[in-house]
Amino acid sequence: MTDDATTERVTSLGHPGRPVLASLGLRDDQEFAVAPDLALGRVSIVHGATAEVIATSADGAEYSATVSFAGTLPSVPVAGDWVGVSTAQIQEVVPRYSALCRPDPSGRDVQVLAANIDIVLLVVPINRGLNVRMLERFAIMGFESGARPIVVLSKIDDADDMDARIEEAEQTVPGVALMTTSSKNGHGIDQLAALLHQGVTAVMLGASGAGKTSLLNVLEGSDEVTRTVSRSGEGRHATTTRKLYRLKSGGVLLDIPGIRLLDLLVGHDGLEETFADITQLAEECRFSDCKHHGDPGCAVEAAVANGELKSRRLENWRLIHEEMALKEQRRLADERAAKRRRSRRAED
Repeated sequence: MTDDATTERVTSLGHPGRPVLASLGLRDDQEFAVAPDLALGRVSIVHGATAEVIATSADGAEYSATVSFAGTLPSVPVAGDWVGVSTAQIQEVVPRYSALCRPDPSGRDVQVLAANIDIVLLVVPINRGLNVRMLERFAIMGFESGARPIVVLSKIDDADDMDARIEEAEQTVPGVALMTTSSKNGHGIDQLAALLHQGVTAVMLGASGAGKTSLLNVLEGSDEVTRTVSRSGEGRHATTTRKLYRLKSGGVLLDIPGIRLLDLLVGHDGLEETFADITQLAEECRFSDCKHHGDPGCAVEAAVANGELKSRRLENWRLIHEEMALKEQRRLADERAAKRRRSRRAED
């Protein structure tokens, strides 16, 4: 494969397959290019060492192929990646503009769940109350992805005191757009579909049993399998891989498995966005490095004392900060251990 000049590369702009790429989520203002002997496409499903790609031939025709990964790729492709593909392999991965991630099972790295997304739908059921702790972490993860998070309160047809749940969600993630939905009676589905128009790629982030697949079914009329949710509220979901769906509304939806609380990735930027009320109050603290835990002149604790900020809100912020500190300690310990192993090998 040669790539000697930029002018020789195959570009998505003006390509005969541009309508196909648009149906896969390519926005009007987006352009990318690959080597001249490669086809343009997008990864729809990853199965270990192979992936299914929807691609366009030189004449613009759409086709699907199951391909492997070239050993020279800088990163492993995931659902949502734009790629340059040959007959049998993904040869190029276009740089991602956003990525939804979670901690790798090893605990030492992160795992990319979906790439090149515009909206993260934070799907949280309210038929058994609102899981505030999970919603906070979903929001952090959504902001960290680089996409726009939107709260989707699901299963409202079976919810008690819905207005109180909505108010609680608004206070949990202030400033984040929120909508209510029911897959059973269709409430909010048209509003949700209107967000997912052509050129928009979305992903649903939620725990198993949150109703993500039911929402997909009513949005697309698909027959994705769901299994019964237990009395405890824990869902058993049939989605075990990442998939790309082209919706009737014109947009693209990447469906990923349900996320557990322990799987959530928290980062500093996402934390500041999710707890925007605390971030704003912290600007009035006496010290710029205020920990909001007994520090003199703390505006955040003062806000709790006068009722401006709920104490639970600050407690949750502290808890997440503690989790982040522990993860950082573990990361540094792993780095030191790896450095010692390298030193011993060098001495041998």
